[in-house]
Amino acid sequence: MSEKEEVRGGSLKGRIEAILFVAGEAVSLKDMAKALAVGEKELKSALEEIGSEYDYEQRGFMLKRFGDKVQLATRPLYAEDVLRLLQPVQQQSLSQAAMETLAVVAYKQPVTRAEVEQIRGVKCDYSLQSLTAKGLIAEAGRKDTIGRPILYATTDTFLSHFGLATLEDLPPLPEPENPAETGDAGEAEELIP
Repeated sequence: MSEKEEVRGGSLKGRIEAILFVAGEAVSLKDMAKALAVGEKELKSALEEIGSEYDYEQRGFMLKRFGDKVQLATRPLYAEDVLRLLQPVQQQSLSQAAMETLAVVAYKQPVTRAEVEQIRGVKCDYSLQSLTAKGLIAEAGRKDTIGRPILYATTDTFLSHFGLATLEDLPPLPEPENPAETGDAGEAEELIP
């Protein structure tokens, strides 16, 4: 045990676990390193050890990385047990319209309401409000154009909800159909009703 650990008490791994447990949400590596008074390299090394131990022992929780953030999360292997305990709590699912809106934001971000509506072909006010309320998307600034409309982007909650570490983990979009085959050579994209 290093002198630093003796002065502060406890192991670095234990201190990391305490912070992640109490935080309950993703914590940036920078903030955690500052709180623990350690370098990011030392922190990353300890996090790798913790993650390996949890995986090897098939612990009920695991470490999840979201870009430069880390969080304690329930291991999917034990999800059914957790769900049985938490019943009859209803998991609120997203409507088809909200899922379509979320997909447009995820792949085109940052994007304005008007741009989402142009792609979907329908009004999206309610879906955007619902997704914002659920914390899956958030305002990401204003577009530098007339009216300065709000730009929307996905959040860390979105990444966590869909089990993604980064946006690069999104599945690739399917190749567009050949307009000549569909008979609509003048229309590049089909609007969703």
